[in-house]
Amino acid sequence: MAISSGADALTLHPDRCFDPDPAVRRTARELYDETRDLPIVSPHGHVDPRLLAEDAPFPDPTALLIAPDHYITRMLHSQGVALESGGRDGWQRFAAHYHLFLGTPTGYWLDHELYELCGVRVRLSAATATQVYDQIGERLRSPEFRPRALFDRFNIEVLATTDGAADSLEHHRAIRDSGWKGRVIPTFRPDAMMRIAAPGWQQSLGELSAVSATAITDAAGFNAALRKRRAFFKMHGATATDHGVVEPYTASLSAEQLEQIFRRALDGAATADDQRQFEGHMLIEMARMSVEDGLVMQLHAGAFRDHDAAMFNRCGPDRGGDIPVATEWTRNLRPLLNEFGNDPRLTLILFTLDESTYSLELAPLAGYYPAVRLGPPWWFHDSMHGMTRFREQTSETAGFWNTAGFNDDTRAFCSIPARHDLARRMDANYLAGLVARHVIGIADARVVARALAYDLAREAYRLAPLS
Repeated sequence: MAISSGADALTLHPDRCFDPDPAVRRTARELYDETRDLPIVSPHGHVDPRLLAEDAPFPDPTALLIAPDHYITRMLHSQGVALESGGRDGWQRFAAHYHLFLGTPTGYWLDHELYELCGVRVRLSAATATQVYDQIGERLRSPEFRPRALFDRFNIEVLATTDGAADSLEHHRAIRDSGWKGRVIPTFRPDAMMRIAAPGWQQSLGELSAVSATAITDAAGFNAALRKRRAFFKMHGATATDHGVVEPYTASLSAEQLEQIFRRALDGAATADDQRQFEGHMLIEMARMSVEDGLVMQLHAGAFRDHDAAMFNRCGPDRGGDIPVATEWTRNLRPLLNEFGNDPRLTLILFTLDESTYSLELAPLAGYYPAVRLGPPWWFHDSMHGMTRFREQTSETAGFWNTAGFNDDTRAFCSIPARHDLARRMDANYLAGLVARHVIGIADARVVARALAYDLAREAYRLAPLS
């Protein structure tokens, strides 16, 4: 399907995403103008720290904009378009299908990147692909397009990566030892250690044992090794952990039950139910450890990972084959919250892909338990309408200060400014609507706009300024 064969101009309207009502639009513009240039706090994401450790030039436009972004590859896959080759050929194929992203958040981010970052002024299409590729390629040869230079240009105050529990954090050490002032911190993610029925669990356990110098022959040794790794991550600047689960099930096992399950796992005989019980127990243990060491606990629930077995077998994980499932929070989280939900030492940030739970479960939980904060819309919902739905369904019950601001949750480094820009525009627009309806005044809206854009993320993730 060819949408346009000509070189149409690429423009970004200054009032994009704002309400068409003039009164709301004026106030939204005013609020956005006060937050647009605030530093970016990116407390959760998946940018590879090697990118900033090595600070090597991006080889081509495909590596800069396309390869890291599974939003792009999943949309192309939905139309039967394979994008497993990079370089000029991959770019041409992508450009010929650029129309697929019209009206999507991916299209919004890509236009922003092309215009603001790369200086492109023609719409990308099959006809303009070579022109745009060459223009971006020329820029990539300049020192201003090295990763660290872009980090500074993006005005990133702090960037958190996501790292496996057994990761050596060598790239984080390299960044620290280089003398560069950019703040890049790890996040402790032990998911692979919890999946005791998975084929690769014993290998993961061996890696954990080796890096922690701990003999893991029972559950106590397992927990001791995890505590050592958490301390190691904290020493390298981490302020948070991250846990990805299909369901946020929590349950306390007796010492005897735990040891029986762990023994079966060591013997390679753990069942799917064993894993469910173990993961549920370990989420409570992770909360206990967060109370002890102060690491913020993030819980991402509701993703059926690697739904497309053929894609997973061919390309591996994180290629866009993850699909949301319905999620229940109130009963599942009760054991954890009954133990730690009122403890001021715990911050538990909840993320969902099931929007039906916003007003029914998540906002009431955050509006009651001191430990709970709501994470922003995630994946398919970090969009113009998704952000609006989130505010509409949670703000009246949870308020604003029981949310964790915004994070971009991206692997695509160059999309970070575009994603934060969209969030700041949508929050400004939402607040402008409240002002227009005389629900809050403009002075209060200014305070809230700044909090949503900057302050709440720093507070929720305990990101104190560097001295």
